[in-house]
Amino acid sequence: MSSPDLAEPVLLSLLGGGFVAAFLHAALPTHWLPFVLVGRAQRWSVARVMTAVVTAGLAHIVSTAVVGSLIVAAGLALNRWVEGLLPHLSAALLFLFGAFYLARASLRRPATAGGPATELAEPAVSDRAAFWGLVLMMAVTPGEVLLPIYLSSATEGVGALALLTLAFTAGTVLGMTLLAALATAGYSILRLERWARYEGAILGGALILIGFLVLTHQH
Repeated sequence: MSSPDLAEPVLLSLLGGGFVAAFLHAALPTHWLPFVLVGRAQRWSVARVMTAVVTAGLAHIVSTAVVGSLIVAAGLALNRWVEGLLPHLSAALLFLFGAFYLARASLRRPATAGGPATELAEPAVSDRAAFWGLVLMMAVTPGEVLLPIYLSSATEGVGALALLTLAFTAGTVLGMTLLAALATAGYSILRLERWARYEGAILGGALILIGFLVLTHQH
């Protein structure tokens, strides 16, 4: 891929969309709430909680990149047999994921992160086991919502895929650390829950918009 390609507005929009999708995906309570709860139970410092969040976020992106690379390789092989199929396939996946998140946002209430105050129990596991358990939890669950965006960028070359991975990393780590830090520092959980209530709808709409972008831009 030549360097002018990197300056194309569509590619830049795709990278921006990837960052936003990763940030919104990281805002799901499963990506930050376990770290807050485990850190509270283990009586970790804020610095240790943030270290666990960043390490787990990086592991999450590594596994996503590995799975995404396999999907890209399979998609490129398939595209050699069916010319022009790849953009339509990636757009269809983005539409499906977007519709899924929109439907889930309208049918499902977010789990509350608050609750009555309880006395802290003594840690039941070692700090090391708790730390690496959280990292493993994120490493074995690739960001499925990010995979179609990898597929949509398959024909852009290795450079674009590397930039997209960096965008995913920035969005994921920033989203996870921001919400975990707010909750750990004692900010209102109710405000975070009001955000989580609309997160699915925002993410779904963003994915559908990216799908339209991929579908309308044919190289």
